[in-house]
Amino acid sequence: MSRIGKKPIEIPQGVNVEVKQDVIAVKGPKGELKSSFPGSINISVADGKIHVLRSSDSKADRAFHGLTRSLVSNMVGGVSQGYKRVLEIIGIGYRAQSKGGKLGFTLGYSHAIEFELPPGVTAVVDEKQTTITLNAIDKQLLGQVAANIRKLRSPDAYKGKGVRFSGERIKLKAGKTGKK
Repeated sequence: MSRIGKKPIEIPQGVNVEVKQDVIAVKGPKGELKSSFPGSINISVADGKIHVLRSSDSKADRAFHGLTRSLVSNMVGGVSQGYKRVLEIIGIGYRAQSKGGKLGFTLGYSHAIEFELPPGVTAVVDEKQTTITLNAIDKQLLGQVAANIRKLRSPDAYKGKGVRFSGERIKLKAGKTGKK
């Protein structure tokens, strides 16, 4: 049995969960999320907990058991508390600006970069314009947006300049040594 899949999910105060056929809808104070799940997985709501069960012991069902439980848990956490990712911009002249639903970047290229934020993701840029805080209720969407922003200018292996996740450690390479 899946260790993750068999753990029940606690439903926080103010969160409503509805299961209809192969779709689960989670509604909370931060918003609403819907997701479909495989037909071989059964989701039941009882006593303020969500239980995820599988119908057989096939390899595919065992794999989907833990995955479905994790996705439902992320949905419950997102609508109740939300998620955030922090990105840091390191480099002289590198900065970001928030313009409504867009982010404007100056990352050492010959042109400025505009990044359109998808619906459901908000961004806050600090006054130094070097830290971006992304907020969303969908954990998967938030992670993908953060990865796409990081990809605009990945950290350099020699100087460490670029966009990185907060707390990410970059191992710098040694540069060339001069001739003696």
